[in-house]
Amino acid sequence: MNRVVVIDYGMGNLHSVGKALEHLDKNISLSITDNPTLIREADRLIFPGVGAIRDCMKEIRRHKIDILLNEARTEKPILGICVGMQAMMEFSEENNGVDCLGLFPGSVNGFKTGMHDENGDTLKVPHMGWNKVRQSMKHPMWNKIEDESRFYFVHSYFVTPDTKKQNSALVAGETEYPDTFCSALAAENIFAVQFHPEKSQDCGLQLLDNFLSWDGKS
Repeated sequence: MNRVVVIDYGMGNLHSVGKALEHLDKNISLSITDNPTLIREADRLIFPGVGAIRDCMKEIRRHKIDILLNEARTEKPILGICVGMQAMMEFSEENNGVDCLGLFPGSVNGFKTGMHDENGDTLKVPHMGWNKVRQSMKHPMWNKIEDESRFYFVHSYFVTPDTKKQNSALVAGETEYPDTFCSALAAENIFAVQFHPEKSQDCGLQLLDNFLSWDGKS
C-alpha cells in the first residue's frame, strides 16, 4: 500500500488535493494530518499552502512541520504546492520579510505593480488563471505532460532560486508573467510547483499521478 500524507498545518487546499488524489483511483492509503507518526511512516508527502507566508511559517513551526520536513528531505518523495513551495525557500520578502525553511537556496519575491503584457495591457496581481509551464529540465514528474502545457496559478509572489549556491538545474519549470519566473523546482527527492495541480485538470492529475509512482530520483 502506497501511504500518502497531505500535511495539514491549517493553511492549504487540503481537501481539493485529497479529492484529486482519490480521483486517480490508485491503490493508496491517504491521510490529511499533522500527526508526526503518520508523517514519518508515510511513503510520500505533499506539502501544500495558501495565504500569507508569515501565517504559514507560524503554523508550520507550531505544528513542528519544519522538523518533520527536515527529517524527510532525504528519505522520501516530497511535493510542495504553491505557498508550500515558497516556504521551502530561505527567505520571503512578503510581510516585511520572513525566514522560511531553507530547503532550497533563494528567496521569494513579489510581482511588481504596473506590469504590462506584449500588447500593452495591464497585468493584474495576483497572477490568477491558466498559464504555460516550460519544462527546463527532464524529470520523471513531467512524464506524459507535454512541454508548455497550461496549469492553474493563483499567487502574488514567486521564487527566485540562488544559482550561486546550487546549479541552475534546480529550476524544473518556467513561466512568463510578463518576465520569466521559476514555476517548478527539483532537487533530489523534492519537487515543488507554484501552480495548483489539483485545479489544473488533466495535466495536474497527471502530475499527481506521476508523484504517486516517483521514486524520488531525477
